[in-house]
Parts: sequence; C-alpha cells; structure tokens
Amino acid sequence: MARGGGEDGPHPVDRHVGRRVCEKRISLGYNQSDLGRALGLTFQQIQKYEKGANRISASKLWDIARFFKVDIGYFFEGLNQAGAGVGEGGAPAFDHDFPATRYTIEVSRLAPRLSTRHQKLVLELVRELGESGTDDAG
Repeated sequence: MARGGGEDGPHPVDRHVGRRVCEKRISLGYNQSDLGRALGLTFQQIQKYEKGANRISASKLWDIARFFKVDIGYFFEGLNQAGAGVGEGGAPAFDHDFPATRYTIEVSRLAPRLSTRHQKLVLELVRELGESGTDDAG
C-alpha cells in the first residue's frame, strides 16, 4: 500500500514536518520548484513531502535544513512531547487541516507586533469572517 494511502491518511508527524517545510519555504520566498532543484527532486515530490503523503528521509531532511539554514529541530518544533504512555490515545491529534499560505504566514508573523487589545480584535474579526463562510479567492 502506498504511504499515506490508508484510512487514516498520512502520519501526523509526517504532516507536521511537511507543514513546517512548507511554511519555511514560503516565508523565505521559494517555490516548490526552487526547493526541488536545490535537492535534486521534482516539485511534485516536494508537494508530497509537504502534504505528508511521502515521508522525508533523514538525509533529505538534513539537506532541507541546510538549504533553509535552520537547525534540523526546527521541523519538529510544535510537536507535543511524548510522555510515558506514548501508545495511549489520550493525546489530541495535530490540527493541520488548513493550508499554509503566504497570507496565513504573514498574519502569524505580524500579529505579535500588535498590542494584546488589537490581537483580540483581529482574532474576533477572523472568527466572525470564518463563521460567515464567505470566500473571496482573489
């Protein structure tokens, strides 16, 4: 069976690492073809990595970290620390069901510059817009 083709889809860690690759790539201004060329891969393979459909080998993750000039641990930041009962199903699943776009990355980068009051106002606005279901894909 193909990797990530089961009922549960890609493993949450593969999705998390892929998302971190995508976010870093976008924040540095590279497209998937740029990263693919630097690694000797096609942009389609980069897409699969970023979606978590294909696992990134340790050596390829090392190459990606060197290309982005980040510590390899960067890709694992934000994962819950595993506790004593790793196999137990009590931990919440990772929430990666939304795509990383230039806009979401820029919003997350700019938000800390706002005062706490303004951050709350922006959050209320985004929640209200999200609930209204309007989609201006422009």
